[in-house]
Amino acid sequence: MTTMRFPFSFDRRGRTAEANPADRIRQLIEQVVFTSLGERVNRPTFGSDAARLVFAPNGDLAASATQLVVQGALTQWLADLAVIQAVDVVSDDAALTITIRYVIRATQEPQIVHVVQSG
Repeated sequence: MTTMRFPFSFDRRGRTAEANPADRIRQLIEQVVFTSLGERVNRPTFGSDAARLVFAPNGDLAASATQLVVQGALTQWLADLAVIQAVDVVSDDAALTITIRYVIRATQEPQIVHVVQSG
């Protein structure tokens, strides 16, 4: 089964681009991480607010706060699609690198996503 790709785009044939289930879950994870709370009118609690934490003083405290916020948001919004095994956040100069390890529920396939947020 395929679903609509995020961000929305067209394929070579001019049709709506599609994503396979594994890619779709990765895209949903990126949406949760990069969406600020209150950004979506009909879902004001959707997102992680991780972008706001990027502009806080960087260091171990920001990394720990980001880890908790992201893991909680992913568990809340994607629990029916994936088991979030670990969220690791590394603070490096003006960037936070977020590594998310998860298992796709439908296939039991382990996956890893790396997200870099810089301030």
